[in-house]
Parts: sequence; structure tokens; C-alpha cells
Amino acid sequence: MNVVLISTYDMGRSPFGLASPAAWLKREGVAVRCLDLGVETLDPDTVRDADLIAFFLPMHTATRLAARVIPEVRALAPRAHLCAYGLYAFPNAEYLRSLGVSRVLGGEFERELADLARGLRAGGAEPARDSGISLERLEFLTPDRSGLPAPARYARLRVGATERMTGYTEASRGCRHLCRHCPVPVVYDGRFRVVSRAVVLEDVRRQVAAGARHITFGDPDFLNGPGHAFPLVEALHREHPDLSYDVTIKVEHLLRHRDRLGVLRDTGCAFVTSALESVDDAALARLDKRHTRADIEAVVAHLRAIGLPLQPTFVAFMPWTTLAGYRELLHAIAELELVDATGPVQLAIRLLLPHGSRLLELPEVRAVAGEFDRAALVHPWRHPDPEVDALQARIEALVRRSGAGSAPGRERRALFARVAALAGAELGEGSDALGARLGRGFAGCAPRAPVPFLTEPWYC
Repeated sequence: MNVVLISTYDMGRSPFGLASPAAWLKREGVAVRCLDLGVETLDPDTVRDADLIAFFLPMHTATRLAARVIPEVRALAPRAHLCAYGLYAFPNAEYLRSLGVSRVLGGEFERELADLARGLRAGGAEPARDSGISLERLEFLTPDRSGLPAPARYARLRVGATERMTGYTEASRGCRHLCRHCPVPVVYDGRFRVVSRAVVLEDVRRQVAAGARHITFGDPDFLNGPGHAFPLVEALHREHPDLSYDVTIKVEHLLRHRDRLGVLRDTGCAFVTSALESVDDAALARLDKRHTRADIEAVVAHLRAIGLPLQPTFVAFMPWTTLAGYRELLHAIAELELVDATGPVQLAIRLLLPHGSRLLELPEVRAVAGEFDRAALVHPWRHPDPEVDALQARIEALVRRSGAGSAPGRERRALFARVAALAGAELGEGSDALGARLGRGFAGCAPRAPVPFLTEPWYC
């Protein structure tokens, strides 16, 4: 029984979504090969010999790329059973089946993949339909990364002129929150699942032995379970005092646990990613983010005061974004001195409406959204003001041309100034006037210290 697990893209990270099921499948006694097409090429011979080929689809980009690869794999291995799993698999099951995928797994997938492989090896028939979304509480196994490329092949942590090889793990899946624009609630519906401390520490231990000096925790929100998260990083730091890491935490949790955030700083946290999304309170309410602009300002001030760097993310263009509102977003980024910390792609991101999005509960979203486009994996939408869509397209093109998606300091500021000039031109203001308004936040103001960031710039 030969199984091939394929990842098409995972933001330059060593995929937990391949390594974890690989351990479960090997426990079943099957031969497992992992192909990470983000850093490797498709091996036709490996695919031809497979009995089961499973695609890991954790995000929109990965699923779009998989849609290009699945027909090629189907042609190479016409008798193989094709499966898809991961956050974007079940919501797009109909489209994936149209491409030749026989089984789509939703939610927690390790046991289901192992059961599928066992059934196929025993000669069982392919299932007539998918089993739905599984949210069972698994006793996770230590991920098996022996079939994956070395850490040197993946994104690195860059701080000034220095770089660190980076590993990746997950301490939890799902999320206890229901932000309307997020794909996680579509599958997990406010629930999350914990990976045991022993499994996480062993996964990190093996990656450190392979050369990793920084770990990215891929949890949708690292503080969904603070009783799990804080003891975990304390144990991690005791074992690897020179190891750094990064985590993602929502504004609401950064405020709630502000008195304990020094633990993250003191245990090696290089930066915290937080989905600020907008500085407009009405937009934040529509997204059901459960924070306000004042909360953002408080978090930025507190993290700066305790010396814990923040990497913000934004959804810059939404159906209710106005030209003036976009300019205000730039103004806020500058005033909060977040220009160096903001990846340029964040200035261009346009709202995605995936299948099942809670945003479709809003009349103003339904008014601009089209029918679901299976190939694009979204409900396409047009802004009521064509000038806003035109501005977004120009800024996205500028960011792509610049090649500055992962650039530090001065390059980020220069690109920010060009984006600001475009936004000012759309409003009938000269770039000098807009630059004067934004002031010291990006023009000629040297950063206090190099901003740490990962060399993979995209975030969707």
C-alpha cells in the first residue's frame, strides 16, 4: 500500500499537515511519501506507484494551486484513490470531486486518512459520499518529517542582516471565535482542538536537531487556550533557551492577557502576528472582530512598552471601504509607527468571500456578491464605487512589481510612500500633501531596531 501526501503551498513552512498524517499512516504499516510542491517538483514516478494520493488544502492559494495539479496527478495515476483534506477541502468538496477527487475530509483528518488507507488496503470499496466534518478529539502523534525537505529549504526569520532557519508546528487547531471573514469558523464553528505539549515539544526538538533556530506556531490563535500556551512556551524555553518563535494572537486576547504577555517576550517570542484588519469601528463590527480602533491603539502601545514586536495584518479593501477610509488606514499605520512592521501585501489585500462565509449574513455583502465561482473558490464581488476597485488593482500591481513583499525597513517605507501617493492621487491630493499628513510615521524616520519578519511575504 503506497500513499502520497501532497502540499501545494503552505506559506513557506514545513507542512504539519503532511508530517502529522504521515505518522498516523506509517503506524498503519503503509509506505508514505510526502511531496511539498512549494519547494519541490512533482515526481511522476512517485505518483504513478501510489494507491492513495491525498492533497493537503489549508488555505485558498493552496487549493487554487491544487486544482492545477490534480488533473495531472489523475492522468499519471488513473487507478489511484484521490483524497483532499484540510481547512479548504470540505467547503469546496463539490468542485474537488469534479476534478476527480473521490474523498473529501473535513476538520480533524489524521484518523480518517488512516482509516481510509486501511480500508483501501483491505480491498474495501470507495465511499459513496464524504463522511462530513470530523471534530473528534485526537491523541496526536509526533509528526514524522523524515520525508520532508530540510528546514534550510523553507522560509527564514530575518532580523536586520541576520537570518535563522525556521521550523513550524501547531499547538492547536480551530478557533473559539467566529470572525465573519475567517474560513476557520466554516469548519470548526467556534471550537478548537489542542495538540499535547509532549507532541509539540518533540516536534520542535526534532526540527531543532535538523537545524531550525526559530519556530512558527501556526495556530489560528495561540491564546485560544492560555492554560496550554503559556506553560508550553515556558517548557520550550527551558529546553531551548536560544530558540525564538512567533505566534498569532487576536487583539481581544492580547488585551485580556496583557499582564502575561511578558512571558512570551521572556521565552523568546520574536514577534506576534495579529489580524487588526481595519481601523474603522463600523468595519470591525461587520467583521465581528470584537475589538475597536481604541483597542488596537492600546495593544500597539502595550506591546511596544514591553518590547514585544507586532506584525499586523489587514483586509484593506472591503465592500464598504471608501477612498477616504483607505487613506485613513494608511494614516493610522503611520501614526502607530507600524510601517516597518507591515508587509506591503497587507496594503493591497482584497476581501475573500469563500463558500459558507459568515459575511454573506450581511445584506450589504449579499448586495454586491455574485454566485459562488467554484474554480475561483469565492463569491466574486464588485465595489459599489469602481474607483475603489481600480485603486486596489493598482496597489496590488505595484506591490507585485516591487518585489518588496518581504523587504525590511527602508524598502518598506519607500513602497508605503508610493502606495500613499497613489491613494492621494485618487482623492485629488498631491503626494506631497498626503506625505505631510502622514509625516514622521514613514518619511525619513529610522526604525528603533530591525523589525523581525519571515521571508515568505504572502498571507492567504
